[in-house]
Amino acid sequence: MIRRRKAALRILSFGICLLATLIFAAGAARSQGKGSWTLERVLTQLDDASKSFKGLSADVERTKVTVVVNDKSTENGTILVRGDKMLLEMKPPDARTILRSGDTLSVYTPGLKRVEEYNIGKNRTLVDEFMQLGFGQSGKDLEKHYLVTLQAEAELDQRKTVELELTPKTESVRAQFSKILIWFDESSWLPVQQQLFETGSGDYEIIHYTQIVRNPKTDESEFKPHWPKGTEKIHPQGP
Repeated sequence: MIRRRKAALRILSFGICLLATLIFAAGAARSQGKGSWTLERVLTQLDDASKSFKGLSADVERTKVTVVVNDKSTENGTILVRGDKMLLEMKPPDARTILRSGDTLSVYTPGLKRVEEYNIGKNRTLVDEFMQLGFGQSGKDLEKHYLVTLQAEAELDQRKTVELELTPKTESVRAQFSKILIWFDESSWLPVQQQLFETGSGDYEIIHYTQIVRNPKTDESEFKPHWPKGTEKIHPQGP
């Protein structure tokens, strides 16, 4: 039972975090960073960009670093987001599909021909906070949930970006992540990269987005479960 609860936490953390992973927020010191941007200007840009945001598609690379054993693992996939729906498809060797729609988070593992379905109703606010982190969130939303600090300007993937540091205000979020860094593309105000630092361990993960398309044309059917015939469905107890 304990192992299942820990597995559920890891899956929710990964799916949400990418989701997305996936990330943002909040209430903050309005200090100036290095360069021409100020925190006020960045948050205003995010406010404006959020008004027309409907979704995105992108390629995603997730790198997990375990500090104590100096271990690093990387996986690749694609992400599609629209409203409160998300489809994350990770490639082999650890192939799996993570589908979030409403209060249901499904994790399909083709190698096992099994799908695990989690009801996230009790944790929906937390899930939404992570899933929408950087994806259409306004500056006001970020300030509601995080202490926000402007770090610097940098170039990533030949794009000009602004780096923000987010310190969670919510105890449940702080229990998982001590801080989050996000690099926003100055031309689209969508995230190019996110770095999440785990509380206590010092381990972290970097989520890097490329081939980003803002407001792509998507069909509702893309967010419906299409598991192969014979797929086993299980409902683990959530955290």
